[in-house]
Amino acid sequence: MTETTDSMPDWEKRFRAPRVSLPDWAEDAPHRSLFVSNATGTYELYAWDRSTGDQRQATDRPSGTTDGVLSPDGQWIWWFSDSDGDEFGVWLKQPFGGGEDSPAAPGLAPSYSAGLAIGRHGASVVGRSTDEEGTTLHIVREGAEPVEIYRHRESAGVGDLSHDGEWVAIEHTEHGDAMHSALRVLRLDGTSVAELDDTKGGTEELGLAVLGFAPVAGDTRLLVAHQRRGRWEPMIWDIASGEESDLALELPGDVHAEWYPDGSGLLVAHSFEARGELWRYDLSTRELARIDTPAGTVSGATARPGGEVEYLWSSAALPPQVRSTEGTVVLDPPGMTAPESVPVEDVWVEGPGGRIHALVQRPAGASGPLPTVFDIHGGPTWHDSDAFAAGPAAWIDHGYAVVRVNYRGSTGYGREWTDALKHRVGLIELEDIAAVREWAVLSGLADPDRLVLSGGSWGGYLTLLGLGTEPDAWALGLAAVPVADYVTAYHDEMEALKAMDRTLLGGTPEEVPERFEASSPLSYVDAVRVPVYISAGVNDPRCPIRQIENYVDRLAARGAVHEVYRYDAGHGSLVVEERIKQLALEIAFAETHLAQVVSAPDPARQTGR
Repeated sequence: MTETTDSMPDWEKRFRAPRVSLPDWAEDAPHRSLFVSNATGTYELYAWDRSTGDQRQATDRPSGTTDGVLSPDGQWIWWFSDSDGDEFGVWLKQPFGGGEDSPAAPGLAPSYSAGLAIGRHGASVVGRSTDEEGTTLHIVREGAEPVEIYRHRESAGVGDLSHDGEWVAIEHTEHGDAMHSALRVLRLDGTSVAELDDTKGGTEELGLAVLGFAPVAGDTRLLVAHQRRGRWEPMIWDIASGEESDLALELPGDVHAEWYPDGSGLLVAHSFEARGELWRYDLSTRELARIDTPAGTVSGATARPGGEVEYLWSSAALPPQVRSTEGTVVLDPPGMTAPESVPVEDVWVEGPGGRIHALVQRPAGASGPLPTVFDIHGGPTWHDSDAFAAGPAAWIDHGYAVVRVNYRGSTGYGREWTDALKHRVGLIELEDIAAVREWAVLSGLADPDRLVLSGGSWGGYLTLLGLGTEPDAWALGLAAVPVADYVTAYHDEMEALKAMDRTLLGGTPEEVPERFEASSPLSYVDAVRVPVYISAGVNDPRCPIRQIENYVDRLAARGAVHEVYRYDAGHGSLVVEERIKQLALEIAFAETHLAQVVSAPDPARQTGR
């Protein structure tokens, strides 16, 4: 780095400022923790001995590492080793105090991960997914060959191991609906103990998720998330008796939970209208008590022995911190602190499918109309929140307003909103984005001649689709790791995403070709009239490079204005320098081409139609 900190722009400092994740901790050795940090300029795993304060970097790879788990006794760090971000690899392990890495599951070939549960009694469960085999689950014991206990073509995953290591809970989609899982509890020999299927064999769009077995020896309760009242809520399922205890917490948003370490209560995470908060639910009194956290977003939390809760918090204006209910900052990364940004404003817009929630940020003191970036989130089952994000903050520093839309398909607004995408995939989300775009122009916030459509992953897909289906609505597009040619993407992507696409579109490209055609950006590429910038990871298993090249070839064939940046990583990069470079290229592309725009009154564009 040649620039000094004093001369470095704030937007770059936000990327370079060291970050830390919420520390994981070993269940039977809570003084041993594992966290992720970008302190070296690449996101890697770090071991932290809280009893001594010692921290050490556990992994060191050019492309970075973020997937790691501590064994319950705190003796081992398991981490997933792939090749250059392709997500296809094996689990390795190393001693907590340092030492050589060794295969954690000898005998298992590389695969995509389908979950992991490390046992405290010598047996662990490793989930694998491959195009050839579908999903397989294996019992792994030291010194023995892995034993397969489950196999199915459809997607599935490891949920959790019981405290005594007798049972494993899995989520599966054998019924063919990849958006709504059923649950099964197996013994370690693969025999079934219990089943829970709210989909009723795929006839009902109701999902279940494993939240964890009770952390107490001999306790047969499993904490489960369900959607029976139109949103995610927790309940307790006693595997031995079959009894289901509905907690009915009466919180308006999506609710997830985890056990307190002694099993006496639940730490409840409530997500509602782009904000997050915490509660404690006492299982003996059935009382719910709010845990005091600042306004903003709690993006992760854990209850530690003794009742202390640690949580990762931020807001759009303030950078993230790992805080404790004891009133302290738990883990303070070294080096510079990320500069603050501006608060977010909430906007509600009436759309064709109901009220749409959008988050708006604008430069302090600025009045419109402003050049405006519609920064579209990925997923699609995700949502933008009042949380700190270096990307939007950089655009604001450069004089842009930023609008983020929680379109139909986003989480946090109920099951019907999330599940609304089926069959008209992409087109439904764009209807919501168009409604918010119309508000942004008519309210005076956005200059209709300087509207930028931007996003990564699913957001990149919506960017390319929007440029083709609404060619007069946008001044330019910025698409990172997008779906560009839906048919080719389907055939090249990882198996779990194939299953999701079959659920969203109702079949394969051969079974429902008209739906894939209607939802594919490639179908509309010849209608694109504005400059397009695309960035792509050459090892991406989610939005593979071949289908992006097909789209780019079509742009090039007719001389359309476009730039393509290819980088040696997967679905995004864990290297800070690379992230800075990519955003700098996007900003430069926008500045160059928006400078050529001459604003002129156009009544047709004032409504965004």
